Amino acid sequence: MVYAAKKFINNPNGHNFHIIEVAVHSTGFRIADVVTEFIEGLVETYPGLQYLDGFPEVKVVLRADVSAEKYDKVAVISGGGSGHEPAHAGYVGEGMLTAAICGDVFASPPVDSILAGIRAVTGPQGCLLIVKNYTGDRLNFGLAAEQAKSEGYKVETVIVGEDCALPPPRGIAGRRGLAGTVLVHKVAGAAAAAGLSLEKVAAEAKCASEMVGTMGVALSVCTLPGQVTSDRLGQEKMELGLGIHGEPGAAVVDVQPVEVVVSHVLQQILSPETNYVPITRGNRVVLMVNGLGGTPLMELMIAAGKAVPKLQLEFGLAVDRVYTGLFMTSLDMAGFSISIMKADQPILDRLDAPTKAPNWPFGTDGNRPPAKIPVPIPSSRSAKSAESQARPKELSKQGRVLEAAIQAAATVISSLKDSLNEWDGKVGDGDCGSTMHRGATAILEDMKHYYPLNDAAETVNEIGASISRAMGGTSGIIYNLLCKAAYAELKANTESEVTPKYWSKALKSSIASVSKYGGATAGYRTMLDALIPASQVLEEKLSAGEDPICAFILSAEAATKGAESTIQMQAQVRLFGWEIELCVCRDACNSSRSRCNGCSRMVQCGSKSREGAVSGVIMIPLGVASSFVSRDI
Repeated sequence: MVYAAKKFINNPNGHNFHIIEVAVHSTGFRIADVVTEFIEGLVETYPGLQYLDGFPEVKVVLRADVSAEKYDKVAVISGGGSGHEPAHAGYVGEGMLTAAICGDVFASPPVDSILAGIRAVTGPQGCLLIVKNYTGDRLNFGLAAEQAKSEGYKVETVIVGEDCALPPPRGIAGRRGLAGTVLVHKVAGAAAAAGLSLEKVAAEAKCASEMVGTMGVALSVCTLPGQVTSDRLGQEKMELGLGIHGEPGAAVVDVQPVEVVVSHVLQQILSPETNYVPITRGNRVVLMVNGLGGTPLMELMIAAGKAVPKLQLEFGLAVDRVYTGLFMTSLDMAGFSISIMKADQPILDRLDAPTKAPNWPFGTDGNRPPAKIPVPIPSSRSAKSAESQARPKELSKQGRVLEAAIQAAATVISSLKDSLNEWDGKVGDGDCGSTMHRGATAILEDMKHYYPLNDAAETVNEIGASISRAMGGTSGIIYNLLCKAAYAELKANTESEVTPKYWSKALKSSIASVSKYGGATAGYRTMLDALIPASQVLEEKLSAGEDPICAFILSAEAATKGAESTIQMQAQVRLFGWEIELCVCRDACNSSRSRCNGCSRMVQCGSKSREGAVSGVIMIPLGVASSFVSRDI
């Protein structure tokens, strides 16, 4: 069964739904509720905007600070079919558009709506209409312009058609207006804000429109509200030059890497054979990478990152500004377009001029510093000598003890690889043991060359670095936190040797650090349920004057009991979005994440074996590993 695409809208098949056929702008869906509700949300979001009270026929967004009677500058008006947001209403604001006329989805706005917008914001200085080159837009805006002139308004019109995807047109249709129109909006708006006359504002807009070229590419076509998602392109295909209303482009080809796609688009725009834009080597240009609605910003930034060096190295162009984001979309189309505009200093000044338009990008003006700088070296590391970062040629007594302890702990952790993986497989992805094994292996290898074993504090710090590098992820961060906190505590020691009490203080600080940044504490069913009792027993026994070895053994036993106590606890920390519970009844259980046969709870059951005791802290396996390590030592 075929279903309409899912949309967060109220009335996809409203009472005002109809289809029109007008040249290239061939299919327009008038879904009044969608557009009017969009406008209502827009003006609620941005207090500098208003709309005319003429819904559903008149859909005009305008500056709240402008009235035709008092406005003493040229009004800049644009618009077209909806579905291209943020165009055009998102560019209404001081320094850009004075008003935007919104049609229904992919349908040119009616003449009456355009006239209403002209009357609302046009003062004695007149207005400039910026119109994308689609037949419906040209006809409707043209008729509105002539009507406005007959009413005494001064009106100029600039048509923007910068599409570079198709061969040069031989008929009257011409090139389509695309995302490059937004750059023309900005130039014209800045010129109007500077107080230029209507003739000069129109001249600058027309010049800007002749300096820009655009081409788009898409992985999918867009889905109209209330309609079924089209699979016209299929899974392995992409379309070059697809229009912003889903019109067919130049070619359908196999999906290519983004670097190849960007290269092709740039070649098409800057081709000397078509001469779409008067750009030659040595020119200054502006680059716009525009998402078509369904492409993540990450992918758009990748495209921008590939385009800039190609423009610089392959085409010999100076890229002065880069705008990346959503400027003129096509509902939810997965794809992007690239616009390149020749930019002399006057054009750059217009683009950099201030504006209050909510969707014009900020932070893109000014000179471009180097894209990358060296990674800073921590002052502590830079101050260390090469000798202090290396393994000592001769170990002190403390160094030999430290080496033996590290060797024993890392070896035991490695030996638990398969068991930890098995236990982790019951509540996670089953790679805990492998992760721990990588960390332990890295520690053993680095200790041979880099650990300053005669310095306990620096050694603990280097262990944290080894773990962080080898393990990564949340585990690596948490164990590194443990080591950093312990390092800070040990570094504060002014004595020549690290006594058991200092190790106890280091453990206590480590626990506090993990609790602070991880958010867990005793009873949360994490590693801390093993480490907290271990720290408490160790501190208590050492303070009572007991033999340090006995104190550490009792501490390890407390850690084991703490781990086993988690069987009776309810999970307080979510792992991979699942709140993992152990079945208290310990009856026979089904497969992982199943219902217990004994109590029918949807839980991860714990068996009567050792696995059940350890599963409570499997999310952070250091508590488990430390129990075994300490016992073996």
